Amino acid sequence: MPLIDFKDIQEKLSSQFRPWQRSFQFWVRAADIYTGYKVFQLRVSLVKDVEKQEAMWERQHEFAADKIYAMCSDLGGFFLKIAQIIGKPDLAPEAWVRRLVTLCDRAPATPFDTVKLVLEKELGRSIEDIFERFDMEPLGSASIAQVHRARLKGDKSDIVVKVQHPGIQDLMITDIHNLQAFALYMQKTDIKFDLFSVTKEMEKQIGYEFDFKREANAMERIRQFLYENNKASPVVVPRVLKDMVSRRALVMEYIDGIPILNLGDEIAQRGINPGGKIAAAAKQNILKSLTLAYGQMILKSGFFHADPHPGNILICKGSKVALLDYGQVKDLPDKLRLGYANLVLAIADHDPVRAAESYRELGIDTVSKCKNEQQELLRLAETMFDTKLPPGVSMLQPFSEDSSIKKISVEAFPEELFSVLRTVHLLRGLSVGLGINYSCAEQWRPIAEEALYLAGRLKDTDLKTRSRRRRFYRRFL
Repeated sequence: MPLIDFKDIQEKLSSQFRPWQRSFQFWVRAADIYTGYKVFQLRVSLVKDVEKQEAMWERQHEFAADKIYAMCSDLGGFFLKIAQIIGKPDLAPEAWVRRLVTLCDRAPATPFDTVKLVLEKELGRSIEDIFERFDMEPLGSASIAQVHRARLKGDKSDIVVKVQHPGIQDLMITDIHNLQAFALYMQKTDIKFDLFSVTKEMEKQIGYEFDFKREANAMERIRQFLYENNKASPVVVPRVLKDMVSRRALVMEYIDGIPILNLGDEIAQRGINPGGKIAAAAKQNILKSLTLAYGQMILKSGFFHADPHPGNILICKGSKVALLDYGQVKDLPDKLRLGYANLVLAIADHDPVRAAESYRELGIDTVSKCKNEQQELLRLAETMFDTKLPPGVSMLQPFSEDSSIKKISVEAFPEELFSVLRTVHLLRGLSVGLGINYSCAEQWRPIAEEALYLAGRLKDTDLKTRSRRRRFYRRFL
């Protein structure tokens, strides 16, 4: 009679119950944070003094930030990505941002013994046969994978090895389904925005991230596009070692640089005045490079890197920008690409009529009862799809009572457009962090015009008129 392996049975039971335990933890914590805010809203409404209200809100945000941080940190996985999305100075309260920004690349690392097993299974050889050196400590660990610095046998340059965390896919799908249920509740009670479609697109994009072969192809496609369409690519894209790619392992060149979050410290260590001209010029160049790259990818190609959060951006020598991690990419259909180009022109020109037309073309369905509907639709477009902050505003609060989202209900939002929305919001977060207020729509205007012209939607006379109008504004305004 064979011996019963109780340890194996215990591991299988633990594996089966883990998604249920995870769901329970999420709902308990989410309900606690949500009801905390609801009870607080009743308390603060009884206080008439505005300064006291602001102080109370700050304390409440700090209290909630600790709970959100603990939930994202303890659960890890998909919730680390949620922290990246909401932990931006233009979208979340400052107290949230201070706590959540520290979660970037802080996922628990997979033990090296497990990494070794995964790599040898995926690459078909032992680590000792492939690598001259392999750092056991990862450079960073994120929600889906971790990266190690290494060097191939017989080579003089370092490379980076990206290895997927075992068993992470099932847990992340569980997380997304829980978030979708929460999003449905929120859009029916508090936020008049099609959050469910947003989470459905997130589910689709996350699903792609588990296939490193797809990521390698995306990296090469974007690298080739940017190098072919510029004298010098605005961003550095790592080169893939094509014969060392599998579904769960990816080997690419090592890019030497500092994380953009450490830019301020680096400037200070070099004795450069953070508020001086040299630092300002470096920051302008960084933002200019990223904006140009994304304008070309989104509007000219339609195929773009859809995850420019700070953990994926390195600053290299000479203020060159390297863009990492191509797990989340998006291929926009031409109809959406051109519809978005039209909306970019509407925002850049402050044209409410064109903005309303673009909404219809893109399939963004809205319901409004306000008198100046077209102006509010333009304001909503600026909130969703531009990086510029209004005069005197240091931080956008999209869900405040005075915001356009509160005045206009977004009944339907194309899932595929969420990647563009998220990209613009991440760029805005970077610009706020760098202390630069600029409009990506204005920077993208020439690229949008070119896209519409090549599609036959703008004529030569239209381009000449628009060019004359821009020169007039630059001269007199």
